[in-house]
Formats: sequence, structure tokens, C-alpha cells
Amino acid sequence: MEYSPELKRNHATAYLAEEYERIEHIIREARDAAGDDTELLRMAAEDEVAGRARQQEILKEIETILHKEKEEATRPSSVVLELRAGAGGNEATLFAKDLKNMYEKFAESKGWRVKIIDELTFEVAGGEAYDAFRYETGVHRVQRVPETEKNGRIHTSTASIAVLPIRLKPRFEINPADIEMEFSRSGGAGGQNVNKVETAVRLIHKPSGVDVRSSSERSQKANREKAMQILAAKLEQAFDEEEARKNAAERKQQIGTGDRSEKIRTYNFPQDRVTDHRLKESWHNLPKIMEGNIGPIVEALQAAAANGGVGAAEDTE
Repeated sequence: MEYSPELKRNHATAYLAEEYERIEHIIREARDAAGDDTELLRMAAEDEVAGRARQQEILKEIETILHKEKEEATRPSSVVLELRAGAGGNEATLFAKDLKNMYEKFAESKGWRVKIIDELTFEVAGGEAYDAFRYETGVHRVQRVPETEKNGRIHTSTASIAVLPIRLKPRFEINPADIEMEFSRSGGAGGQNVNKVETAVRLIHKPSGVDVRSSSERSQKANREKAMQILAAKLEQAFDEEEARKNAAERKQQIGTGDRSEKIRTYNFPQDRVTDHRLKESWHNLPKIMEGNIGPIVEALQAAAANGGVGAAEDTE
């Protein structure tokens, strides 16, 4: 990279930029002071070689710092989990709520901060939160006897999950002209808890039709910023899914496609077993798992990803 005085404006590189300029100043002063003296010119030339070498080292150090800053800016600072009930009517809604409770308890056990955004949408802020949840995107299936089932029949229901990385610097720039914005009052329990101002925000991205609502923050401005972050994450996910479909031949090297429509896991209550169809691996003690003890599943998925990934999900139930 080439040196620029702009590097002094970045507090992380300012001291190195000043050192670079200090060396430049010493080199020029030595050259000017030597005049026509052959010996002094020889010594100045030797000092310049050493100075230029140090300047190159400084530029490499600066480049490393800037690269790390870029990585930090694009690394997810938190993650939003958006759950939706699928096939199965009321039982599907109950299952989606059970999964939400499971993930919340797992996050709390890790000391991560959980913030409810909507009924089935919540944000988890923590250093490793995205790495833990990133492979949960897809369709989750449950097989169990609903509490309302009088004949003991096993019902099958589904819920889908989207895992949205929230970045300090989004990968996608959104044109403000493409956004339609609506405001409403945030819901509450009644009385003084009801928000009397229109702080809830709904954003519609007109080119894609993607919409986002945020009502978790106390001010309209904060909800608008949160909604923009989630919208950027949704557009990023849509782009990644499209890329995965284009490169379907490479799916065997991935943990599925990250597509929300892909069936990835079955929770079989009669057999007390949860099976991840991508890993072709099962775990038992479902009541404990549903209480947030999903660490072994998360670790198995992370290990598979670190070792080159596994094939696409295959329904083994």
C-alpha cells in the first residue's frame, strides 16, 4: 500500500503514520545537510536505505490494522432469529414458540443479551452468538401428540427459522428512495405501559417487497435504525440464498444451503430424539434439549463446518 496523510486521522494508525512522516523528515534533512560533501552523502544514502526499509514495515503494520478493522466492521455484532409457524395450524405456532424459548434459554446460559423484537423475532447480542446460531436457518419439524389431541395421535408440524446477521457496516447499501416507511404505536400490556406515541416502525423495501417491523426500542429513531439493520440482513440472506442456488453443485461442501425452505431437523417426542438431517446424527433427552441444552448440536455443526462441511439435508425420519 501507499502512504497517505489520511492515515493520521485514524486513531488506530495515527502513531504509525506519524512515525512514517518522522522518518521521511529525517531522510530529507540528512540529504539537505550533506550538500556536496561526498562522505556525508554516502552516510545519508545508507541511512535512507534503512529508513525506507522501516517505512515499508510501517506500511505493512498499517495494512494489517486496516484489514482487522474491516473484518471487525463486517463481522456480525449480533444476530436476529426470526421464526414462523409452518404447516400444522395451532400446533405449528406452539412449536415455533417452543423453539424461540429454547434458543432464548441457550443464549441466556451463554450470558448473551436477548432483546424481543416481535412475538416470534428476537435479537441476541454476544461475541459468539452468530457463530452459534448461523446453522439454524431452515425448516424444523416436530412429531408429537398435541395436548388437545384426545385420541393420542401423533401430529407433524413445522416451523421455519431465518438467522439474520446484524453488522455494524452492512454488506448491502440500501437506497433511501427504495424504502417506504410506516409508523404505529408499539403494543403494550395496557395502562401506562402502552406507548402513546407512534414509535413502532415498519419498512418496506419496494424493489424486493421485503418488509421489516421493529417495536422493541423506546424511540422512533432507534426503531428505524434497528429495522434498517434487519432489512439489510434480510437482503443479504436473500442474496446468499440465490448464490447458493446458482452454485448448487457445491452443496456437498456446505452445511445445506442456508435456505429457509430446507428441512434441516426433526424433533421426535415419542422417540425422545432430535435428528439433524445434515449431520445424519441424533441426540436424546428432548425435554432437556427444549430447555436450551442445544450445546452439543451447535458444537457438532461448528465442527462439521470447520472440517469442510457436510452434505445437504436428507430426511431420515
